[in-house]
Amino acid sequence: MPNWNEVILEIQQEQNNNPKLNALDTVRRKYLKLVSEISGRNTIAYYSGWLQKPQAAGTAVGDKDKSGFMLTINKLDRSKGLDLILHTPGGDIAATESLVDYLYSMYDKDIRVIVPQISMSAGTMIALSSKEIVMGKHSNLGPIDPQMGGLACQAVLNEFEQAKEDIKQNPQSAALWQVIISKYHPTFLGACKQAIEWSEKMVFEWLENNMCAGDTEKVKKIVGTFSNHTEQKSHARHISKKECKTIGLNITDLEDNQDFQDAVLTTHHAFMHTFSNTHCVKIIENHDGIAYIEQAVQQSSVK
Repeated sequence: MPNWNEVILEIQQEQNNNPKLNALDTVRRKYLKLVSEISGRNTIAYYSGWLQKPQAAGTAVGDKDKSGFMLTINKLDRSKGLDLILHTPGGDIAATESLVDYLYSMYDKDIRVIVPQISMSAGTMIALSSKEIVMGKHSNLGPIDPQMGGLACQAVLNEFEQAKEDIKQNPQSAALWQVIISKYHPTFLGACKQAIEWSEKMVFEWLENNMCAGDTEKVKKIVGTFSNHTEQKSHARHISKKECKTIGLNITDLEDNQDFQDAVLTTHHAFMHTFSNTHCVKIIENHDGIAYIEQAVQQSSVK
């Protein structure tokens, strides 16, 4: 199976042989189809180009993504379940909740998530809604603690509590803390608390009703670990497959099936080359080649 360099060579050769076709699309779809053929399941890739275009709009999980999933799920045989290949930095909590609700309505609980490299934040939340997560030694999930305005909600609440305690013990520190806390508007603390409660409740229910059905203590441990800003230190922290297993997630090793691993990783390379060589910032694509594509220049296009 082609590696990173061999994939780009295959794309170049395909373009030379068929100059009227888009070789990036042809090669990417060839291997995405192979993933589905090996698994015998519907396969949809949900990819963001945030690593290649960190400043571009449209790379995060958002409400427009549901249109892409509606397009790619249409006409699939839903009795075959869904393998969702995820590569995303995360995004909006409300959009994530709505998207998972939609996937559940289409596939019930028969959803498996495959993480070829990184699925962070809201992407991790989507992964935790599945029945099983396939990860390689190189794969990572991330903390699910909510962010508001680029600030960790729990860190904001912790800072405010620290301020109250410090002022109680040393009233003279009030002037210093006033400068720090004044950056938060009156309703910000309440919004942070609600965002934390919302995300934790959402993930708790998904885990309890699917991956960890009947094991409430395991669910508490998983949610407590992924949502604990104090423990994780940073929203950008990469949580390894080994740690995910230790926490109690239902993790399958991508390495267990060599053919499947090769197909998934080659598909991943093909998506990365697409982002590097086009204006694409997001692609939602099924194994039949039906794709919803967000562009950095034009708002969106459908193929």
